[in-house]
Amino acid sequence: MKILYRLGFYLGGFSIGLILLAFFIKGSGVELPSCDYLPNARLLKTIRNNGYALSPQAEKQLQELALDTSDLNTVFLEGEVDFKNSDPRKEPCGFYIINSQETMPVPLVAKVERCDEAFEVLSITKK
Repeated sequence: MKILYRLGFYLGGFSIGLILLAFFIKGSGVELPSCDYLPNARLLKTIRNNGYALSPQAEKQLQELALDTSDLNTVFLEGEVDFKNSDPRKEPCGFYIINSQETMPVPLVAKVERCDEAFEVLSITKK
């Protein structure tokens, strides 16, 4: 009976410690590590972290589609990179084609150019 008693105290203290740790980490603004090891997830995370610029053509296309940058941010959060039609090794700047999820109200295709670590959205079209 002593072992079960000790185990109960141990598990209770351990769970309280985990809750406190999660509370402090969440409030500190530190991004928790995630499993972004696949090329698709790594590229989308890099775009989100480094930010992007819109070309004049992309701004015009966003206005024509009656969308804003929050819709584009959703594409960069949940999208899929089409590596077959992308050319990341093109000189001087490679480009990527990113497709949004089909569940979006307006499915989009974004063409993003990468020069060094800077990203520029070249065009946005409907699927």
